[in-house]
Amino acid sequence: MHSTGPIVVAGALVGFAVGLTGMGGGALMTPVMVMVFGVNPTAAIGSDLAASVFMKPFGALVHHRAGTVRWDIVRLLLPTAVPAAFGGVFLLRALGDGEALQRHVKYVVGTALMLAVAGMLARLWLDRRRADSEDEDKGEDGDGDGDAGVPVRPVATALIGLVGGTIVGMTSVGSGSLVIVLLMLAHPRLKANHLVGTDLVQAIPMVAAAALGHLLVGDADLGLAATLLIGAVPGVLAGSAVSSRVAGGAVRWALVVLLTGSGLSMLQAPSAVVVLGCLGTALLGGTVGVRARRAARSRAATAPATDPATDAATDAAGAR
Repeated sequence: MHSTGPIVVAGALVGFAVGLTGMGGGALMTPVMVMVFGVNPTAAIGSDLAASVFMKPFGALVHHRAGTVRWDIVRLLLPTAVPAAFGGVFLLRALGDGEALQRHVKYVVGTALMLAVAGMLARLWLDRRRADSEDEDKGEDGDGDGDAGVPVRPVATALIGLVGGTIVGMTSVGSGSLVIVLLMLAHPRLKANHLVGTDLVQAIPMVAAAALGHLLVGDADLGLAATLLIGAVPGVLAGSAVSSRVAGGAVRWALVVLLTGSGLSMLQAPSAVVVLGCLGTALLGGTVGVRARRAARSRAATAPATDPATDAATDAAGAR
């Protein structure tokens, strides 16, 4: 029996990170359960998915009300994502049973975490390219409703659902990191808020299917999931409230460093490799941050003077 208090605190911290950055729910919760609290990897995956079923709708509802959900993409994702997430549970079971299964699951989760790190790095890079592109094209897309005209790639979208659903069903990792990056690559013209809203909505049935599969095979601990939610729900709300006041870039890089260490540890890498991996991603983050600040100062210094009316229009576009 695990102590309730520390698990509630862990849920709150993970929820806060998710609310603050929009990344890392399953990627953080599952390794925390395994490495900090000694929960069996399969039970950690099932319990995290069960908790996510109740967490995802909070963000999805916000995006639905804001009109930032591409329902045409959701409809293409779900026919492959839902059965793949359910089937991923039984694919995981095919790896063995008993101690062998738990050992194999650690390797699978570790691999998924490293894929999540790669996905987050790709997302940070794509976000920066997107921001630069929007600076160049500012004013061409009107008020942002042009996303409705961005064409959908049906085959690529269905494949994203298949790959993302399988990984989520097997590891609980990927619904907020890998899938959104794949959507960005398949639909590069979609705005960031539409990508996030679409990913959150499609993740609800996908995660529910994976949670149901784990419940059927006896992996999901509903008591543990409920304990996680006690901390995670207020954590998500608090993180969302703070997100507008904190430098999100620094927090995201800290999350990448943490997931790098977690992934390498789950893969049972030597301590020296874990330390070097964390130092490498931290150094990369610091270098990117310094270059970004220099670029921002350079743009500010070379920006042509504009009249007050133009400045006001620019501010309004940035607020959107």
